[in-house]
Amino acid sequence: MTIKKYILFCRIFLAFCLLLFVSDSLQAQINDKVFKTDYNINPEQTNELRIAFNNLNFFKNNEFDNDFLKGYSLPGFWAQLKLTYQPLDILRLEAGVHILRFWGANKYPNYAYQDIAWWKGNQYQKGFHSLPYLRAQLQLSDHLHLIFGNIYSGANHLLIEPLYNPELNLMADPEVGVQVLYHSRLVDADAWVDWQSFIFDMDTHQESFVTGLSSRIKYNTEDAVVHFYSPIQALIQHRGGEIDTITTNSVQTFMNGVVGVGAIWNINRGKLKNINVELDATGYYQQAGNLWPFDNGTGTYARVSANIADFSVDAAYQRCDNFISMLGNPLYGAVSTSKNDFTFKNTQMLILGLEYSKSFGKGSSFGIDLDIFQHLPTVIHTPEGSFNKKASTSFSVGAYLRFNTSFLIKR
Repeated sequence: MTIKKYILFCRIFLAFCLLLFVSDSLQAQINDKVFKTDYNINPEQTNELRIAFNNLNFFKNNEFDNDFLKGYSLPGFWAQLKLTYQPLDILRLEAGVHILRFWGANKYPNYAYQDIAWWKGNQYQKGFHSLPYLRAQLQLSDHLHLIFGNIYSGANHLLIEPLYNPELNLMADPEVGVQVLYHSRLVDADAWVDWQSFIFDMDTHQESFVTGLSSRIKYNTEDAVVHFYSPIQALIQHRGGEIDTITTNSVQTFMNGVVGVGAIWNINRGKLKNINVELDATGYYQQAGNLWPFDNGTGTYARVSANIADFSVDAAYQRCDNFISMLGNPLYGAVSTSKNDFTFKNTQMLILGLEYSKSFGKGSSFGIDLDIFQHLPTVIHTPEGSFNKKASTSFSVGAYLRFNTSFLIKR
């Protein structure tokens, strides 16, 4: 870490410590307060035509001092302007537009900002990155929802961080496909298909989609003094179709999986609200193709978090052996995205996170977070040979402002 980075880090850390002592009204959990979207249908809005505005403003700065990936900043916003209509108390329809803007940019790749494949990189939009937004949602029962079109994505999937980079809440396109949401006393489940690229006959790019499952088995009630649960998660990405014209490496299939166990101690005494511990085993498998240098890999992810005085403090340990995450932060993997043909052997990383968020009512909220990544010494493999890599420290800091509200037009 350079002297400038160290001074900046110290200033940010001191600012968080000051906020910890002077703020009493802040509420933690940025995922819950800022990134997630409530999917429940309000029966009181039946037969109402409304205009909805959903917007996230963000500034994220990453200072990375390692060979995994280069540092970068994300200044900008996304916004959705929609018409919503509920003809029935179990059916909601939404139609509008989603736009993304990075400050200082004037043209954008036509597709998502996660894994921009070479076969999409030459298609651009000017001014804004914009997409149509369409959703049809049917509540089949008190526990079951079926969604077509733009599904509830990002933080709503509740994927652990080695599988899903939280920055995708800022820059990824809304996922589009079909989704089933189930919530009961014993099981929470989210199953979906995100259709990323559609092809017609003789197209020169690949078909691509992601299938996901994020579930939690609950062994007792969530409001028990100690609540026990097991997360089970899986992601499959498939590229390539029978009617495309690509002949080299045309079919690629990658898989990630998670099985774990966790406990939440609901203390609710003084400033200490709860403590959450979780241990997960992660896996990676390249079933088809040769995009990545490893065909399979495993990892371990252990995390403990506490909500204290409306703040959230997280500490985690991650170890990977040839593990690669399709949608996760490359810091959690064994392959460099900044240097060609660099791979890492049995990497270990310590993570410390501090965050808070504040809700203002009527769908408005604000959040700020700080993450510190400490990579332990490891071995780097390159085409020229292998060498030892010393420990390195990286950090990122972000600020977010969310608006998500609607106004009645006609009943």
